[in-house]
Amino acid sequence: MTRVTYPRGVSTYDEPSEPSTAPNPPATSPPADTARHAEPSLGGNAGADLGLLILRLVLGGGFIAHGAQKLFGAFDGPGIDGFARFLANQGFRQTTFLSWATGLTEFVGGILVVLGLFTPLGAAGILGVMISSTVVKWSSGYFLAGPMTGFEFDLILGAAAAALVLAGPGRVAVDNGRAWFRHPLGTGIPLLLVAVAAAVLVLIFLRN
Repeated sequence: MTRVTYPRGVSTYDEPSEPSTAPNPPATSPPADTARHAEPSLGGNAGADLGLLILRLVLGGGFIAHGAQKLFGAFDGPGIDGFARFLANQGFRQTTFLSWATGLTEFVGGILVVLGLFTPLGAAGILGVMISSTVVKWSSGYFLAGPMTGFEFDLILGAAAAALVLAGPGRVAVDNGRAWFRHPLGTGIPLLLVAVAAAVLVLIFLRN
């Protein structure tokens, strides 16, 4: 009710007030799929991150050691000349070049994998080396029965490298937040194809 006032001498009375016609503001609510697309908490993927970290440390650390054997003769390794002679015995040509290329790929690739820095690139290099090694040992069969027989070990290492190429390093990595970390398949699949192509080219053109 609204009181209306008139000039002196005129009575006053209450008139009913008109209801407000202003529209109520629409209620705001978060998008229905906000929770579904929210960034996962650390606890949600902690197991996957820890598993990828362990894989990176073991795989990358192993290849740092193997690369050091070839490049520097560390850990009773053959050095460049010794590995070049081994490659020659396996039917390869340009063995000094291949010895340097293999040693650097293993050593630098291992460092990148351990740090989680340019992880798909480092893992792809390791994968290429393991593809070549698996093909060289193919005729010896799958199982390890001696120091130079069977491609079992090489295949397992190559598969582990391929997994890192496609899955990425996990969040405990220098790569965390980079484009290839956010879209691992978009980067991983092309690098996987590059690793396969590089191994095939080496086997076709640099092996008898």
